[in-house]
Amino acid sequence: MPKMRAVDAAVLILEKEGATQAFGLPGAAINPFYSAMRAHGGIHHVLARHVEGASHMAEGFTRAKAGNIGICIGTSGPAGTDMITGLYSAWADSIPILCITGQAPVSKLHKEDFQAVDIASIAKPVTKMAMTVLEAAQVPGAFQKAFFEMRSGRPGPVLIDLPIDVQQTVIDFDPDTYEPLQVSKPAATRKQLAKALDLLTAASRPLIVAGGGIINANAAAELTELAELLDIPVIPTLMGWGTIPDDHRLMAGMVGLQTSHRYGNATLLESDFVLGVGNRWANRHTGALDVYTKDRTFVHIDIEPTQIGRVFAPDFGIVSDAGAALRGLIELARERKEAGALPDRSEWVDSCVQRKATLQRKTHFDTVPMKPQRVYEEMNKAFGRDTRYVSTIGLSQIAGAQFLHVYQARNWINCGQAGPLGWTGPAALGVVAADRSVPVVALSGDYDFQFMIEELAVGAQFKLPYIHVVVNNSYLGLIRQAQRGFDMDYHVSLAFDNINSPELEGYGVDHLKVAEGLGCKAIRVREADDLQAAFEKARALMAEYSVPVVVEVILEKVTNIAMGGAGIDAINEFEDLAISAADAPTAITAIA
Repeated sequence: MPKMRAVDAAVLILEKEGATQAFGLPGAAINPFYSAMRAHGGIHHVLARHVEGASHMAEGFTRAKAGNIGICIGTSGPAGTDMITGLYSAWADSIPILCITGQAPVSKLHKEDFQAVDIASIAKPVTKMAMTVLEAAQVPGAFQKAFFEMRSGRPGPVLIDLPIDVQQTVIDFDPDTYEPLQVSKPAATRKQLAKALDLLTAASRPLIVAGGGIINANAAAELTELAELLDIPVIPTLMGWGTIPDDHRLMAGMVGLQTSHRYGNATLLESDFVLGVGNRWANRHTGALDVYTKDRTFVHIDIEPTQIGRVFAPDFGIVSDAGAALRGLIELARERKEAGALPDRSEWVDSCVQRKATLQRKTHFDTVPMKPQRVYEEMNKAFGRDTRYVSTIGLSQIAGAQFLHVYQARNWINCGQAGPLGWTGPAALGVVAADRSVPVVALSGDYDFQFMIEELAVGAQFKLPYIHVVVNNSYLGLIRQAQRGFDMDYHVSLAFDNINSPELEGYGVDHLKVAEGLGCKAIRVREADDLQAAFEKARALMAEYSVPVVVEVILEKVTNIAMGGAGIDAINEFEDLAISAADAPTAITAIA
């Protein structure tokens, strides 16, 4: 039996499991693991500037491509605690990432040794598995189980904590005979799917709600095929956006209190049946449940048994991988279509198309400083159908979801549930590391951008080019809008007179100087008519220097974005911004 250090076995297992990319920071307690990566050479590594940033890079890497599992690595103590936010974000959105931390020697764990912390206990609530490996011979099994857990059932993150003495202990391990554990995913039975299809067929105005589980299952094509077979409109959730192209006739818009379309909410309220596939009924999607569920029949399909009935009790629930369920439904739908047993849905679909064509929000403003809506109008013009957007939280993300267009699965990379500020930049770097063939555009407000702005240096050092659009209103915009309910504007302004950049006129931080100081390129835009030239210049700079390019857009400081406080029937549209398609030059229309 071959003998090797436990860390050499661990790195060889990573390679056997198909892991190719790590993001992290070396340190005393994890240096043995780094020495193994260096010796074997199969794992690429990007040096982050902050360990939380490394965890978000790993998320971006996983989210960008089916089958990817990003790895984040840090030393003992604060490296692990810094990565908790990334683990929470991945856990909340069902994203598999592997966090590997160094640890004090086993004999010192109970002695309050330097940087010794029980990171496994801290991480357990936000991981599928968190383990401090106390015996070196357990290392291969721990890593084998980690990949099994990340891939089985509802995907999610894992943390493995390696004491430094465990890392360096020599063990028996034969990499040639190592095999990954068989992944376990539940699949709906034909009988279950037949009942779901019976309920759907009996409805007059059915919808499919497409969640992020469809993207995790790499089943967007199956979703579109099923929708077309049944001729049923689709409502993607924020995490499921891109499962059906925005300009598809059956794409009926997003629903919710914030990241929603007027026509999406209106169509949901007109429906009488909803088939949810791979979704969680998140509160920002449903709003008040009495409004969302009234007079509707619900079938819920999800890979995680405890999700069925968690938010509200569906009329029928099925535990299944989204891809398996969709493939089974397609088979049944084909059979029924050939037998002439599917009803004509053209009248219902036509009414959804009509809402989509008429219930738009205004985007075309010529004011200076700019209104944010105009920025997204120009982004739709500038960036092609293959563009991959990355965003996390705030009015920038909410407005982006309301106005941008997405045409493919994994082209909206979004931190949906946790929403940590600072996520966008490092996640975008992970997305680029996963696939350099797809153009990546990140979208941040100024506060999100400032949170982890140091990670721009990672993009410069490792040549990870993308365009980062920063909409700068010098405010915590979403919190400022929420404070309207308390009749206050309290500690949400980021404005100050920058003594080094008086041309900013009270907007505060000079993002261009910071970005350029970190080795990137940056452009500032004040007028809407200059945006197209700025985006074109950004593409040219990115191609020439292969670094991130920041396009900062100076916005008016106060703009309220449509959203509701209770139900999806009570969204405040700020009436001057709610218009018909005739007045909206970038309104997306359905394919006939």
